Amino acid sequence: MNRYPIWKYVLLVIILVFGILYALPMFFGEDPVLQISGGDGASVNAGTIALVKRTLQKEHIAYKSASKEENNLFVVRFDTVTDQMKAKEDVQRALGSNYVVAQNLLGVTPKWLQAIGAQPMKLGLDLRGGMHFLLQVDVNSVIEKREKGDMRTFATTLRKADIRYAGIRSANNGGLLIRFRDDNTRINALSLLQTDYPDYLITTLDQGAEKYLRVAMTPAALSTLRTYTMTQTMTVLRNRIDALGVAEPVISRQGLDRIVVELPGIQDMALAKQMLGGTATLEFHLVDSQNDVQSAVNGMVPLGSRLYRTKEGAPMLLKNQVVLTGNAITFASSSFDQSGQPSVNLRLSGPQVSNFSSVTANNIGQRLGIIFVETKNTPKMIKGKVVNVAKKVQYVLTAPVIQSALGNQFQITNMGSTQAAKNLAIQLKAGALPANMYPIQEKNVGPSLGKANVDRGVISVLAGFVLIILFMLFYYGVMGVIADLALFFNVVFIIAVMSLLGVTLTLPGIAGIVLTMGMAVDANVLIFERIREELRNGSSVQAAIHSGYARAFTTIVDANVTTLIVAMVLFGIGVGAVQGFAVTLIVGLLTSMITAIMGTRALVNLVYGNRPVKKISIGM
Repeated sequence: MNRYPIWKYVLLVIILVFGILYALPMFFGEDPVLQISGGDGASVNAGTIALVKRTLQKEHIAYKSASKEENNLFVVRFDTVTDQMKAKEDVQRALGSNYVVAQNLLGVTPKWLQAIGAQPMKLGLDLRGGMHFLLQVDVNSVIEKREKGDMRTFATTLRKADIRYAGIRSANNGGLLIRFRDDNTRINALSLLQTDYPDYLITTLDQGAEKYLRVAMTPAALSTLRTYTMTQTMTVLRNRIDALGVAEPVISRQGLDRIVVELPGIQDMALAKQMLGGTATLEFHLVDSQNDVQSAVNGMVPLGSRLYRTKEGAPMLLKNQVVLTGNAITFASSSFDQSGQPSVNLRLSGPQVSNFSSVTANNIGQRLGIIFVETKNTPKMIKGKVVNVAKKVQYVLTAPVIQSALGNQFQITNMGSTQAAKNLAIQLKAGALPANMYPIQEKNVGPSLGKANVDRGVISVLAGFVLIILFMLFYYGVMGVIADLALFFNVVFIIAVMSLLGVTLTLPGIAGIVLTMGMAVDANVLIFERIREELRNGSSVQAAIHSGYARAFTTIVDANVTTLIVAMVLFGIGVGAVQGFAVTLIVGLLTSMITAIMGTRALVNLVYGNRPVKKISIGM
């Protein structure tokens, strides 16, 4: 009675070592850092690094270390946030606008812990500081674009079936209106379109003597298109932010057409907006080499062509016909061409590929203009209201000579710099946003406020922990000490599991940890009171311990399972702070089942088991 087999003790030791190892990174803390990367046409090289160090020395700003790390980032670590913020201004001024200097917080976990995947627990925006964006996605424009695209499809379908219509246009309140001259033709069209287009609700509409079919997407089709647009937008945002390797983003959908983006540790609003960006893509046009560029600059633009400019402002005349759009690009990566110059490798798919191959085959020796197109949203005051107006920014990226017919794989050469090639590949690989998007709320949580929240959270956990320890020690004696040890390791396991799973800790999450500590001790209180009851009924010490754990087990499991159900519901339907609270509560409940039952039982067995005991220290 009250003896564990050796394998159980070995298992507990393994779990204990695991918990300690994966909780350790939280005790090493984080350093304020500057992450320096090259912008368009610039790269981080030895000269850049030397300039940064000279600037810091000149301004008498002390730094802990400076090293070039993955993703071509140059990272400078500081002791204080004050030094970090001052250094940012000076370094950005010295490097100029071609470089991105971002503030961040990076852990100082030893290499041997990183080798086993042990990383510090992620801290949420309220604890770490950073950027919060609430973004509005223009889903209605996607619906309108889909309807206008299908307008041509409807017209083609009716023509192929030899059903004549008098006109087709967009309706004022959404959908399409198809006009017919007689009712019989309209009935035939109605039957055909209802069969071929199940995603549309098609009804008859009479306006005086005119006969129409009203075509509108069904609620189910609208919901599917909205969901796809929002999911694709979130995927593109996540790819853009992850590819830059700056911070761990928190991206979540809010309502029908809004997205919340949180960038913990980022303090540079301009950098954050740059990462989110607008809709960026490419267009390919043949260069008009038959007409004079200078005449076009003077206003004499030939029919069928358009005047563009390079990023440097040089004029270039391109034909209007779009040979290829960025929608056909499925993969992009930075590389080098045969002469060792930076380039971008592209892979295409879809119906545009055959036409692109045919056009390039017929124009070998001609130049192909590649236009970078980006849609930016600019707030403007219109009739007393701030309205985000979409503005298209485009310039000629490069115009290489077509050497041979281009298929589904080819290179963009003459990129100028390795960093420019890499940046373009990241944008193309992440994809273009399916809809225009603009921020309707921006919030910057400073690192000092985040640190204050952390300090308050730590104080609350420590205060709760100390009070519980004192109460259990006073009320239950040695058994209380055992419960306190289990409680300590329960907190360690919570930190370890959340770190390993990559869960983000928020201020409400700390509240969940405090609540979990109380519930973990509550399990031991139930067990100890059962043991006391057995002792009062005349049972021996060993029998009382055995019966106490056996009889309390069912009650403890029932209480934890019911609370776990509630926590899972909170996590499933809640957002933001509610989810943060639910996550730590779920993890804490699961770990407390190990520490409060199996862990304390092992310690009790070591102290009182496997030997005759006449008295047990279980308090008053």
